[in-house]
Amino acid sequence: MTLNKFLQEWENGSDRVWVRTSGSTGKPKPMYVEKSRMLASARITCDFLGLQQGDTALLCMPLDYIAGKMVVVRSLERGLRLISVPPSGHPLRDVEDPLSFAAMVPMQVFNSLQVQAERERLMQVRNLIIGGGAVDDALAQELRSFPHAVWSTYGMTETLSHIALRRLSGDEASDWYTPFESVRISKDQEGCLVIDAPLVCDHRLVTHDRVELSPDGRHFRVLGRKDNVIDSGGIKIQIEEVEKALKPYLHVPYLITRGKDKKFGEIVVLLTEATDLPAISETCKQVLPKYWQPRKYVNVDRLPYTETGKPARAEAEKMAGD
Repeated sequence: MTLNKFLQEWENGSDRVWVRTSGSTGKPKPMYVEKSRMLASARITCDFLGLQQGDTALLCMPLDYIAGKMVVVRSLERGLRLISVPPSGHPLRDVEDPLSFAAMVPMQVFNSLQVQAERERLMQVRNLIIGGGAVDDALAQELRSFPHAVWSTYGMTETLSHIALRRLSGDEASDWYTPFESVRISKDQEGCLVIDAPLVCDHRLVTHDRVELSPDGRHFRVLGRKDNVIDSGGIKIQIEEVEKALKPYLHVPYLITRGKDKKFGEIVVLLTEATDLPAISETCKQVLPKYWQPRKYVNVDRLPYTETGKPARAEAEKMAGD
């Protein structure tokens, strides 16, 4: 979708706009969301970040998804000067204007850090929010010294972008997400996050994200998706935790997924674009607990990711089966 097409849809007299989910756990689904709630979400973010009329905002993500649409809506709501560039892995390549606000996925931030000119432009962004995927420890560490505010976001299509932020830069850097004032959080019996955000969602939202709540119940840490738990012989293994544990030691592209097994029910499977599977297996044996170690290693031509840069978990599981 082009910017002009979205603006036409925004001004067409309907009270809703079309958007689709990211598709990280399956096929993307179309949704219609209320413009009034999108404006409410935009106001919450702009107020929190202190964005004012005339500030500059960068649009560098696809407009089919809520993240890209909300950048435009924030600009409309607050009177921001929108700078639009085609979605790419290097969104700052041709941007010369100082930016008050930018929203990117982790891959775009990582790539920008590898090019000196783009890194300098990234450091000049007054408010940088990162969403659409997990920010790993190495990236978070690199962003901690940034002079301006850098945030990791928590949200989804149903909450019209983010409902909580955690600071990545400066002395206020934290592992804990803090919801906006109008948002209330809790956990269900399976340990999954429950969100009450009446300004942006008209019903209580039970997520599939397993979380830990702070003692005061106002902050949370994400452990992983409920869908991404492997039940191997009665041992429950969180896929994201295995990937995180391997990150400092495996310097090749890889994903963890599940496979079916007659004995254990499910087993841990490692997909990789690398070909030296014995070396990868040896590394896993050395650094992972016994029950986390993959029982199967699969070489693939391309690891599956969604258009927004998240692991395509359903496709990964299918590759493990094939």
